[in-house]
Amino acid sequence: MKKTSIVLSFAGLFLLAATMLSGCGASSTGTAGSGGASSLSPEPEVTFKDLQGNAVPIASLKGKVVLLNFWATWCEPCRGEIPILINLQKQYGDKGFTVLGAAMDDDGAKVVDPFVKTTQFNVGGQQKTMDYPIVLGSDKIASDFGGLIGMPTSFLITKDGKIAKKYMGALTEAQIQSDVQKQLGAS
Repeated sequence: MKKTSIVLSFAGLFLLAATMLSGCGASSTGTAGSGGASSLSPEPEVTFKDLQGNAVPIASLKGKVVLLNFWATWCEPCRGEIPILINLQKQYGDKGFTVLGAAMDDDGAKVVDPFVKTTQFNVGGQQKTMDYPIVLGSDKIASDFGGLIGMPTSFLITKDGKIAKKYMGALTEAQIQSDVQKQLGAS
């Protein structure tokens, strides 16, 4: 009897670990709301710091569609999706959209600022640095957004400050472009 319960316990732990890991690294998307604006949850009232230490309230971006991307310099999947984010900013930045990168590095601006200024990414055959706003995230802010199971984790926020979608894992270009276009077309 004891041996059976131990085997079942290990099987349960394995299943739990497999489930958690698939959510962290997969390119899965989930919606925060499934249709009408009334089912969308409001963004939390948080204030980030930019790399110079200035306050950046998320509410200051109302009127724009925002892709809030929690990332870190050491996170390989995060680095892999940065060219997609640079391209999104280039394509839709003048149409009422912005990417907001929230860096979750423990050493903050000391590590993030040089990374943002010097690290080049291949975007359509050209080497580019990150050209969208970067702020410093925190465990408190991440918690206000429901917590992070892993990185990257992104939130698509409507023009009126509601969370339309949450993406866990690296974004796919086709899906995020489609979702951004839908939000920009929404009134």
